[in-house]
Amino acid sequence: MANWVDSICAAPSEAHAKRALQRQAELTKPAGALGDLERLAIDLAGLQRTDRPMALRAPIIVFAGDHGVVAKGVSAYPSDVTVQMLHNFARGGAAISVLARELGVPLVVVDAGTLSQHQIQGVVTDKPRCGTRDFSEEAALTSSEVMQAVECGRRALRRATAEGADLVILGEMGIGNTTSAAAMACALTGQRPELVVGDGTGVGEAGRERKVNVIKHALGLHDLAGPGVKVEDVLAAVGGLEIAALMGAIIASAQNGLPVLIDGFIVSVAALAAARINPSCRAWMIFSHRSAERGHALVLEELEARPILDLGLRLGEGSGAALALPILRLSCALHNGMATFAEASVSGRIA
Repeated sequence: MANWVDSICAAPSEAHAKRALQRQAELTKPAGALGDLERLAIDLAGLQRTDRPMALRAPIIVFAGDHGVVAKGVSAYPSDVTVQMLHNFARGGAAISVLARELGVPLVVVDAGTLSQHQIQGVVTDKPRCGTRDFSEEAALTSSEVMQAVECGRRALRRATAEGADLVILGEMGIGNTTSAAAMACALTGQRPELVVGDGTGVGEAGRERKVNVIKHALGLHDLAGPGVKVEDVLAAVGGLEIAALMGAIIASAQNGLPVLIDGFIVSVAALAAARINPSCRAWMIFSHRSAERGHALVLEELEARPILDLGLRLGEGSGAALALPILRLSCALHNGMATFAEASVSGRIA
């Protein structure tokens, strides 16, 4: 890995978090009455080093990549769909495109490794190769390709936040990437594939069993079943170009003091990889939701994460994180805009 990847991220400001906690105690409400909305505002205040946290400027970056393991029948859709969806993103027809418009935030789509041989209008192309190799037969990526994808994530983060941001939302698109993410999750947590592998694109029970068997074989083939496996080796063996790019973007965002709103299963696996390779970036992650994908709860538990929403989602694209953004905005609005007991001339708690 490049030298910058494990560079220590600054810690959140305890002083600002403490002042935010004190302000919450002075607002015209019973202590704790706004539940997690209070916690989110306090966390953001510490992360942003401000007495008035904000969640208005929140660019969305979606990384896309294709996976050679799709040849083993692990997806309900063909690999062609990845590139077709990139055109859909660019035309504004995808779910995340709609959400970005409604939220008033920019959407950047990055081809980090799809099978497309051409530049797609409205999509940034930044990839070392077109799709990964079939990890059930050989390593998905070389170490050089992993590093190039990680750098892609860093570059995308810098471009998307060059004009300033309060936080960043990360998403993904890639047929076969739930299989790659599940294999990574198994290697990084030691959990059995039966407990991690989900329906993905809707493969059904027979398809899920096929995914389990493919991953079991790959874990043995690449010797990923034992303890102490390195993140770099996991990414090279069974990872995806978009997952490596996500990891790079997460670490770069944290190093730049910018909170990251983490989406569902695949982005959370990238977050787990990021936290393993650079533990100091963990504090900068805000987890948007618990997805319906089977392994997501296990990954959240490994990260000791407390998601904001649980809506049964399993779309990806950053959609769950985008849906959580209004909650963050309202949390900040309440924190910043409510009157204190003194300001409102309201009697405080007696005891």
